[in-house]
Amino acid sequence: MSIRQLCILGSTGSIGQSTLDVIRLHPEKFNVVSLAANASVDIIFQQCLEFKPKQVVLVSKAHAKQLAEKLQSAELADIKVLSGSEALVEIAKCQSTDTVMAAIVGASGLLPTLAAVKAGKRVLLANKEALVTSGAIFMAAVKASGAELLPIDSEHNAIFQCLPSQQQDKIGECQLLANGISKILLTGSGGPFRTLAIEDLDNVTPDQACTHPNWDMGRKISVDSATMMNKGLEFIEAKWLFNVDADDIQVVLHPQSTIHSMVQYKDGSVIAQMGNPDMRTPIAHALSFPERIDSGVAPLDFFSTASFEFQQADFARYPNLALAIEACRQGQAACTALNAANEIAVAAFLDGKIKFTDIFKINETSVNKFVSQQVENIDEVVTLDKAARVFATTQLVNFNV
Repeated sequence: MSIRQLCILGSTGSIGQSTLDVIRLHPEKFNVVSLAANASVDIIFQQCLEFKPKQVVLVSKAHAKQLAEKLQSAELADIKVLSGSEALVEIAKCQSTDTVMAAIVGASGLLPTLAAVKAGKRVLLANKEALVTSGAIFMAAVKASGAELLPIDSEHNAIFQCLPSQQQDKIGECQLLANGISKILLTGSGGPFRTLAIEDLDNVTPDQACTHPNWDMGRKISVDSATMMNKGLEFIEAKWLFNVDADDIQVVLHPQSTIHSMVQYKDGSVIAQMGNPDMRTPIAHALSFPERIDSGVAPLDFFSTASFEFQQADFARYPNLALAIEACRQGQAACTALNAANEIAVAAFLDGKIKFTDIFKINETSVNKFVSQQVENIDEVVTLDKAARVFATTQLVNFNV
C-alpha cells in the first residue's frame, strides 16, 4: 500500500483523536497533510507539534490567529493556518491529499465532506449528518466523481464488513436482496436510560445523559445515544449507504455493544461483526481497506465477555427513534429538518434550557413543519437546514426547565 496522504476534518474530536492514535502506530503508511477543527487551539497545537501538517484550519478566526502565534513561537511558522468554513472546503478537496476523514460533528461537516466526494477522494465517513441531510444528492455526487466512500460509524462499518465482497465496492448502489441478504440488523446499546422508569426521564441531567455505559464519545453524540436519535440517524444513513428501504432495516438493542451490527441472509445465516467497543477498530479498517492493520485495540476476550442480550426498542422510551424511522420513510425534507432541529434541541438541553424529554417535542414539531418541502439540490438542503434551525430555536421559549 502506498503512503496515504490524509486530511482529518474534526481532528480534535473523539474520532479525530482516535484516527491519529491509529496513524501513530503506522507512520510508514500514513502522512497527515492537513488538520481541521472549530476552536480547540491547545489540542490542535499539540497535534501540529507531533504530525507537522502542511495546513491547519480553525473555523474561528480569533482562535486561528492564536494558533498561528503559538506555531510561530514554536518555530513552525511554515504550517499554514487558515480560518472560516470555506477553508474547510478548500483543504477537503486539496490535490495534495487522497484520503479525507470526515469527522466534523453535525451539519457543518456537510459541505467539506461533499467537497471531498466531488474531488474523488477516499472519504472515511464519520459525519452521518452528511447522508441524513442530503442522502440522494450526496450519493449522486459519489457516483459522479468515482469517490470511494467507507463508513466509520461502528454499526455501518460492521454491516460493510458483513457484506459479500462483491457488494463492498458498490456503496450506495448495493443490491442486497439480489445477493441473498434479507435484512440489516442495526444494533444499539439503548444508552444510559435503557432501564430507567420512563416517568423519570423528565428529570435526567446533561451529565447523566452524557455518561454512556460502553462508549467514550462527545457530549452531543452521547445525548443522541441517550435519546436513541443517534440510532435513528444511523437508520437513515444505512438506507443510503446500502441502498435499502426502511423495511429492510431492523433496530436491535444489544446492551453489551460487543456485536456492532449484523446482516441476515435468506438462507437463515446471520453474519455479525464483533469486537471491543472502541472506534479505533472501524477507523483502522477504513484507513487501510482492503488490508488489515493493528488498531491498538485489545482483541475480544470471550472468556470475560458478558453474555449477549437482545431486545426490541421501546418507542415509548425512545420516541426520537420512531420519529427518525418515520422521517426516513417520509423523504429528504423530513430528514433534513429532523437533524437540524435535533442539533438545536440537544444544544439547548446541554445548556440547561430544556428538559431531556423536550428534545423530542422540538424535533417532532420541526419535522411536521417542513416535511412537505421539496429538496432537490444542495442549496435547497442548506436553505431548509437554516430554516429548521431558526424554527426550532423559536420553539425553545415554549419550554421551562
